[in-house]
Amino acid sequence: MARSIMEVAFLSAEKVEFDNVKLVKLFVGDEPDGKRDLGISILSMNVSEEALDEVWAACEGLDVLEPIRVTTEIERGSKNTGKFIVLHVEPVKAATAQAPKPNPAQQSAKPAGTQPEPAKAN
Repeated sequence: MARSIMEVAFLSAEKVEFDNVKLVKLFVGDEPDGKRDLGISILSMNVSEEALDEVWAACEGLDVLEPIRVTTEIERGSKNTGKFIVLHVEPVKAATAQAPKPNPAQQSAKPAGTQPEPAKAN
């Protein structure tokens, strides 16, 4: 099975529980193709059984159309089509906020010997 990470717009998450079965579906939006859909292309993906609670909790604070990063596993479906199974969801803003920020002092420091000395007036 192949793994993929994609950034898409969050639309909704749906939880269904019946007869001791628990399911979560993730609905996301992508750029429309202009032929079959206009406005936004809606994708539906099932969530892995092992990640149901984690994905549901990650989606609870999301706003509609908020950019999210989705990690999926692609399983072979019928007629050799791929089925996306969601393993992890995180907001894009949280992922970029956790990235290490460069230290401004290190960036503004000039290496010695690379700048010419200013001319002195006599």
